[in-house]
Amino acid sequence: MAKGNILIVDDNKSILSALEILLAPEFQTVTSLTDPGQILTELKKRDYNLVILDMNFNAGINTGNEGIYWLERIKEQHPEISVVMITAYGDVELTVKALKKGATDFFLKPWDNTKLLATLRSAMQLNWSKKEVSTLKEKEKVLKTEINREQKFIVGSSPQLLQMMNLVRKVARTDANVLITGENGTGKELIAQEIHRISDRSQEVMVSVDMGAITETLFESELFGHVKGAFTDARENRPGKFEVADRGTLFLDEIGNLSFTLQAKLLAAIQNRQISRIGSNQKIPVDIRLICATNRNLESMVQEGSFREDLLYRINTIQIEVPPLRDRGEDVLVLADFFLKKYGNKYNKPQLRINQQAQDKLLKYSWPGNIRELQHTIEKAVILSEGNVLKADDFFLRPIQPGKTGRQETTLEEMERRMIAGAIEKHNGNLSAAAEQLGITRQTLYNKIKKSGND
Repeated sequence: MAKGNILIVDDNKSILSALEILLAPEFQTVTSLTDPGQILTELKKRDYNLVILDMNFNAGINTGNEGIYWLERIKEQHPEISVVMITAYGDVELTVKALKKGATDFFLKPWDNTKLLATLRSAMQLNWSKKEVSTLKEKEKVLKTEINREQKFIVGSSPQLLQMMNLVRKVARTDANVLITGENGTGKELIAQEIHRISDRSQEVMVSVDMGAITETLFESELFGHVKGAFTDARENRPGKFEVADRGTLFLDEIGNLSFTLQAKLLAAIQNRQISRIGSNQKIPVDIRLICATNRNLESMVQEGSFREDLLYRINTIQIEVPPLRDRGEDVLVLADFFLKKYGNKYNKPQLRINQQAQDKLLKYSWPGNIRELQHTIEKAVILSEGNVLKADDFFLRPIQPGKTGRQETTLEEMERRMIAGAIEKHNGNLSAAAEQLGITRQTLYNKIKKSGND
């Protein structure tokens, strides 16, 4: 049988010695206990696949009630563990009772080695099947989410987009870790989905995790899973996202929002390619393709001491920068037409078109919210439209700042300068207070002010 961990509980040391000799070649770990009171503590130390449990522990008592009691305690806290009962007294009623309480099988002392090993093989197979079912259920949830998710497409033909897609195709066929960067709303998750779709792992699931939405207390449970009883609300064993994504792709969105403490835990899992569920010391190997995304400058965060340099190197074998919509030229109109058809059909207005003045207005706008903002703008225009032609006044865009002719925010650097100026003004020139508000060090703030003055 394949290697696994087995716990033997019997008050007869001769029985324990005989079983240890028989089972040592068959299992990775064979642990013996004479005191059943230590069972639950031992089960927390290691991930056991199988328990051989004696029915009677006190001399002169042959009811089997002790064994039934400990069987119930084991199944309450570790329902997936296979328990095989052992006794010197054959009793049909006792056998039926044990099986009803969750025992996998039952055998008598003395035993036949061949039959005993066959029984344990079956019990091991049942344990593996239960664990596999648990993981498959989580994968099914992911697949249902993907099936119900709105289908999205990569639309456009600008040189910037085509250059990026060429890099996507080159990277997809490898197992290299990918970091996707770009502003909010540019479609970073869509690029991750495309990498997975054309990769060699496309037949497996892609599991997406929004790192910015996970609290510190739930991080390990969400990514690494937990065993029943590991904490108050852990009512059942649950695989984490790493296990569910095994042989597939794990997409970690908003990786820049992860705290420094949690970065270390993530780094260990990525480096070792193995995880341990909360409440278990068992190392579970995982085979994943890792894709991360962020709208933050991780290199600057490394310099500021808020992001681990070694983690950045791990996730950034290949970096793909998604261009902002304002740099994609005519793609604005291509995307606008795509969304117009989509929402025209959705709201039963299939004859809609955009006139020239409106197209010029869309092209001149800087789209600080990128594709997501364009999508919402088109949908709103379709909903409120009264005729078949959408005019410039039908598109509600954010007002352009005085002195700006073409875009609301020309660059991220300009947005940063405005935030810094606003913070300094709010705190009457106090750089320490301004730096605290911005979440950076005073020295970093000083360097940014100096750099801004030289631009």
